[in-house]
Amino acid sequence: MIHYTHDPQGKRAVMTDGSAEFGGAKLVLFIGPRIVVLERDETPGIPWPGCLDLPGGGRDGFETATTCVLRECREEIGLKLTEDQLVWQMRYGKGVFFAAHLGAGAELQIRFGNEGRGWQLMHPLLFADHPKAIPHFARIVRQYLLESGTSG
Repeated sequence: MIHYTHDPQGKRAVMTDGSAEFGGAKLVLFIGPRIVVLERDETPGIPWPGCLDLPGGGRDGFETATTCVLRECREEIGLKLTEDQLVWQMRYGKGVFFAAHLGAGAELQIRFGNEGRGWQLMHPLLFADHPKAIPHFARIVRQYLLESGTSG
């Protein structure tokens, strides 16, 4: 797995310890050539209401970033991924981002949870360019495509 840390001011260094303090974790989850995208609720007071989001969320207790992203994926879309399916990790501010690739057809196993308005599969560059995509998540998707050589 590739580990990076990224500071919003543009400084970047190799991540050395996954146990550093973080606030939450997100997953760029490919199913075939497309990624899983969630549409956030319009609830007043939540960050980025109505925007396009990636699976993931806030840290519970003292869980690791890996445990956090796997739990959130299970809760939000019903998929039980394993740590060995995570192929990339990048730190951005207080967030930790991961990527995983599942084969076409895995979307048939998705069971949408109770947060958000819905989900869809979307081409990663369409997400990255979408006006409703959370801007820093769009940049993370582009970064992953660039670093992994994944076709966008």
